[in-house]
Amino acid sequence: MVFDIQVSRTEEMNVVWTEYYNTTLSKLKKTLHWSWDSELPLECMSHSVRIRSMVNDERFSKLWSRWSQWETVLGLDTSDDNTPYIFPEDKVVEEGSNVTFCCIGGKDNRIEYLLFNYTDYYYPDSNISQRNMVITMKKVLHAEVPGIPVFCKISGKENKKYSATLLFVGKPPYEPEDLSCDTRDIRTLTCTWNPGKNTYLYGAHSTKYHLFERFSRKTFCYQETAHYLEPIHCSWAIDQQMIYNLTLTAQNPLGKRSANFVIDVAHRVHPYPPSDLSVEHMKATEVSLYWRMQPKYKAIKLLCQIENRHPSGQVELHNSSPVQSNSYPHLTLSGLQPFTNYAFRMRCGAASHFWKWSEWSKTLRVRTNEAAPSGKLDVWREVTPVLGGRNVTLFWKPLPDFRANGGDISFEITWEKLKKASEPEHISISALQNSTTISIDNHSYKISVVARNNINFSLPSVMIISRATDNGAEEKVDRTDLEEERVNGTVDGIYISWKATNAFDGYIVDWCNFPRSQHCDFQWKRFDFNTSSCFINSASFMPGVRYNFRVYGSLANEDFFLGKKVGYTKELAPRLNPQGEIAEMTSHTVTVTWDSYPVNESQPGFIRGYHVYVKTMEEECSLKGSAKHALSDGSVLCKYTIENPEEKRYVVKHLMPETTYALAVKAYTGGGETPIDAYINVDTLHDFLLVIIPFVVITAVCFWKIKWVKDCCYPEIPNPNKSQVLSFNGLKLNSEAVLKLSDCIPDTVVLENTSEANTLQLWSHGNILESESKVINPSWVYFIQNEVGNLMCTQSAPEACTSFENLAYSSQTALGSSLYQNLWMSEKSEPQLSILLYQPQHYIEILSKDTVTSLREITEREGSLRYISQMEVPCSEAKLSDLPHSTEPMEHSSYKIQTVLGSELVTSTSDEGIQSQDSSTSSNSTALLLPGRH
Repeated sequence: MVFDIQVSRTEEMNVVWTEYYNTTLSKLKKTLHWSWDSELPLECMSHSVRIRSMVNDERFSKLWSRWSQWETVLGLDTSDDNTPYIFPEDKVVEEGSNVTFCCIGGKDNRIEYLLFNYTDYYYPDSNISQRNMVITMKKVLHAEVPGIPVFCKISGKENKKYSATLLFVGKPPYEPEDLSCDTRDIRTLTCTWNPGKNTYLYGAHSTKYHLFERFSRKTFCYQETAHYLEPIHCSWAIDQQMIYNLTLTAQNPLGKRSANFVIDVAHRVHPYPPSDLSVEHMKATEVSLYWRMQPKYKAIKLLCQIENRHPSGQVELHNSSPVQSNSYPHLTLSGLQPFTNYAFRMRCGAASHFWKWSEWSKTLRVRTNEAAPSGKLDVWREVTPVLGGRNVTLFWKPLPDFRANGGDISFEITWEKLKKASEPEHISISALQNSTTISIDNHSYKISVVARNNINFSLPSVMIISRATDNGAEEKVDRTDLEEERVNGTVDGIYISWKATNAFDGYIVDWCNFPRSQHCDFQWKRFDFNTSSCFINSASFMPGVRYNFRVYGSLANEDFFLGKKVGYTKELAPRLNPQGEIAEMTSHTVTVTWDSYPVNESQPGFIRGYHVYVKTMEEECSLKGSAKHALSDGSVLCKYTIENPEEKRYVVKHLMPETTYALAVKAYTGGGETPIDAYINVDTLHDFLLVIIPFVVITAVCFWKIKWVKDCCYPEIPNPNKSQVLSFNGLKLNSEAVLKLSDCIPDTVVLENTSEANTLQLWSHGNILESESKVINPSWVYFIQNEVGNLMCTQSAPEACTSFENLAYSSQTALGSSLYQNLWMSEKSEPQLSILLYQPQHYIEILSKDTVTSLREITEREGSLRYISQMEVPCSEAKLSDLPHSTEPMEHSSYKIQTVLGSELVTSTSDEGIQSQDSSTSSNSTALLLPGRH
C-alpha cells in the first residue's frame, strides 16, 4: 500500500511537503505511524496535513483514493495569549546547517526586531502589527562559548519585552583514538582512550562514552567527556576472565561512533616502577645494584633495564636477566671509571609477551672508589735561551685516554742530564696549574711529567731537550733559519701543511690563541707520522690577527723544528696609513717616501704593496703609466701600484711644471685598503730649461759668429759707416760720416779708471804739452752760438776756457801739418744768443804733471786703444800761453772724423824740458764724456 501525504501551512494554504509512504498492511489492523521534521517549528504557524492511498499491486488497478480532510495543528500565532515566544528552544544543530527561527509576539503585541548572537539585527517586512516573524540563518558556525543567544524584541501591553533562546552548534563525535587496555598488578584492567577532536558541545550536549563487553554482556563504564584534550580512563576488576571483547561507543545529540577490540590480559602487563634502588659492594670499576618490584602476591617474570648516566652526559643501558617479581633481585655493573659520579635509575617490563616498560624508578647517584691515574699526559715545551743556559716552559694537558681516577691530583716534574751523571731534580705542581718553567744549562736533558693522586702515579710522559750550542740554539735543531711561510685562512680556521717524511714518528704544531696578549693561551696538537696537513680552528681566532704556527717533527721523545707558518683567518684593511713625505721634486717629477711604515705582525693583514694616488686639479687621470681610480663622489684619480711591500719610495713622473697636485699613499692587504682621507699637496717647480735652452742656443750662435758679432756691435776701431747699430746721416768729411753731438747725448761724465792719474795731453807744433791745470772748483760753463751756428765756450770766471778735440778720432788726411791747430784757448767773451748752462757732476783731474803718457805708448798697449771722448774742458789754473790758440768760436754741431792716430804721426816733445817717457805706464787711460746740448 502506498500513501500520499501532503503538508501545508494553513495561513498560506500552500503545500510545503509531499511524501510517499510505502507499507504493508497486516491483518492485525495495527495503527500506522508517520513523522515529519519541519524546518519551521510547528509552534510558529498552523500546519495542515491530508492523506490518500493506492494499492500497489499488479493485480489491482492503480487508482488513488480521495484525499482525506485537512487535519490542522494550530500554531501559537492563533492563540489569544499575549505572551511572546521564540522557537526553536535550545536546539542543537551541526555546524554548517541552516536554522529557521520564529518569533511570536502574542496578542496585541508587535515585533520590533530579532537579534542573533548580539551582533546581527533582523527587522520585520512592514510596520503593521504581526503575530509572528520568521528568519532563516544559513550555514551557522560554532561559537567558542556554549550556546549562541537569539533575542526577539517585543513592544506592546505585555510587560515582558524580550523572548530568548540558545542555539548549540557543534559536530558529531569522533572515533576514539589511542585505545589501550593493560594491567599493572594482574588484578585491575584499565582502558584508556583519547576523545579525538573538539565537538564544541559541552555539558548536557557533550559526548558520552560507554564500554560494553560482548562475552559477559556487561557495560563496564559510562564516561562523559570532561575536555577533549584529556584522556579518558575506565577500570574494572579482573576475575577469572582473561580475554575481553570490548565495544566503545561515543554519542552526542548529533550522532555516535563505535570501536571494537579484543585483548588478552596476560599480554597487556604494564608493571609498576621498581622501588628501593640501592648500591652494595662498590669498587673502583664495579658496582652492585639492588631493588624491589610488584606484584608480590602474583609472581610474574620481569626484565629490568638500568640506565647509567656519566658526568659528560653519556648514557649507557644495561639489561638484567629475567627475575621473579616477588624476589629481591640485584645486578652488577662493571667497566666503570674510578672516582667517577654516576646516576642510576631502573625500569621493568614483562619478560614474556612484553607490552611496555614501567616508569623509571627514582635516580640513585653514586661515586666509584679511587684508583691510580690511568693513561699519560700530553706534554709540550717552549725553550728560551738565557745567559748561561735555557729556560724551559713545560705545558701539559690530559690525553684522550688519561684519567685522574682520584682526588688531590698533583703533577710531578723530574729532569736530569743525559750524558753526564747528576742528581735528578724534582718539583711538584698543584692541579690548578698546567704549566711551569724550569732552568737548565746547555747540556742535553731528559724531562718526565707524571700525575699523582692519593693512590699512585700515572705513566710518565718523557721528552728530550737537546744540547744547546754557543748561540743558544739546540744542537740538532739546525733549521731555525727557515723563512716563515704564509698560509691560507678562512673564517673557520687556518690550513697548515708540511712535507711528511719517514724520519719522524709524529708531528707537533703549536700556536697562541691570543698572540698579542702576555698570556697568549699557548696551544699545541699532535699528529701521526703519515699526516702532512691539518686544519687549526679555535673559537678564540679573530679576524685581523696574525697567528704564528711552528711545526716540529718528533722522534723518540725528541723534537726537531721544521718551519714557521703565519696566517690570518681573515685579513683586514690596514688600520694605519703610510705617512708619506716629499723627498725630492722637480718640474716634472715628485718623489714620495714612507720609510717608517711597519709591515710586521701589528698589521691586520699581510702588506701586499702600496698604491700611490695622484689627484690633479681637473680631477681626471691623464698621467702616463697610471691607472684610473674612480671615487664614490665621481672624481677620478691616477693610481700607481707598488707590489713590493719593502719598497717605500716612489717617483711620480710625467707631471706638468708649476702645477698643483695632491698625493696619497695607501697600503693594501688581502683585505683591501681603507678610503683616502688625507692628501699631500705639492707644487712642481718652474721648468728652467725653457730659459736655459734658448740662452744656450743664443750663446752658442754668438760664439760661433763671434767675429761677425764683434765687428757688427763693438769693433776694435768703430766705423760709423760700417756700424749696423748706429747709422748717421749727418755731415760727412771726405766721404766719411761725422758724428754729431746731437746724435749722442750723454747724461753723465764717466770715469773709466781711477787707478792711474788721468792725463790730458796737449800738442803744440809737434810737442806734447803737460798742463797742471785741475778742475778744483766747479763753475758754470757757457756755450754761445755765433753767427754761423757754432758754439763758443765762455766762462764767468776770469780764467780762460780751453777747448780741444779728441785727436784719436781725427783722420790722417785731415790732420796733416795742422794736426794741433785746433787746440785753442779763447778769452772770455760775452754770451750771445741762446746760452746753455752745464754744471760738472764730478771734480776731474785733467792734467797731472806726474802722469804723462805718449800717444805711441797708448796705441801699443795690449793691441787696443782707449778713446778720449770729445768734450769741453773747464778752464784750468795752468798756463797754456805757449799753446797757439784761436779766439774763433768752436763749432759744436759737427765732429771731426775720428780715426786712430798712426804711431808715426805722434811724437813726444816737452816745452819745459819734459822728456818723452817711453817707460811703463798704465795700460788704461781716462775717457771723459761731456754732455752735449740739452
